[in-house]
Amino acid sequence: MPKVGMDKVRKPQLIKAVMQVVDEVGFHGASVALIGRTANVSPGIINHYFGGKDGLIEATMRSVLQDLSSGVQEQLAATNPDDIVGRIKAIVRGNFDPRQLDSSVVKTWLAFWAHAMHHPVLFRLQRVNERRLLSHLRRELKRALPAERADFVAKGIAALIDGIWLRGALNPRGIDTGLALAIITDYLERQLPSELFELHQRLSPEGKAKAKTGN
Repeated sequence: MPKVGMDKVRKPQLIKAVMQVVDEVGFHGASVALIGRTANVSPGIINHYFGGKDGLIEATMRSVLQDLSSGVQEQLAATNPDDIVGRIKAIVRGNFDPRQLDSSVVKTWLAFWAHAMHHPVLFRLQRVNERRLLSHLRRELKRALPAERADFVAKGIAALIDGIWLRGALNPRGIDTGLALAIITDYLERQLPSELFELHQRLSPEGKAKAKTGN
């Protein structure tokens, strides 16, 4: 964890530099010296506040995870509380938020996943992120399914999110949010009662727009 005292301007500057350097040279090439030059900050500052590269990587991932959590919360806040299907889709959209699809963030995520297997603190962050996603999904699914089934479907959706994200991250064309939503919606249609989708059509902005136009 960074020490108290890092100013609000310099910390984001360093985090941005980490992602830029990881984007350009990969995780293993992202030395403290190179990150410092990119951020126009001395390596001594990084070592003082973050204890070196690992501490700065940890702070960077905490920032990325906070953006991810904010994206999901923003999507949920804009969705009708009674629209279970819409709220699950909101969670999916939050995980494919544009902030998560920037090239430097995508490569930082890939580096994080690989490095977390050998770094206890990063591994804990990954577990927290995983539990948070499953918690969001279970909360909505339990409103329509028995608890055991809701847990099973939540894990299926989480696996689809991770798999689609990873395949897109390794695809030269990038991550396709529309395709992700289409695939996960198709999965949901096989798991949830049809009346929930009828309710979704009535409550969602898209469904209301269609009702107004008569289409």
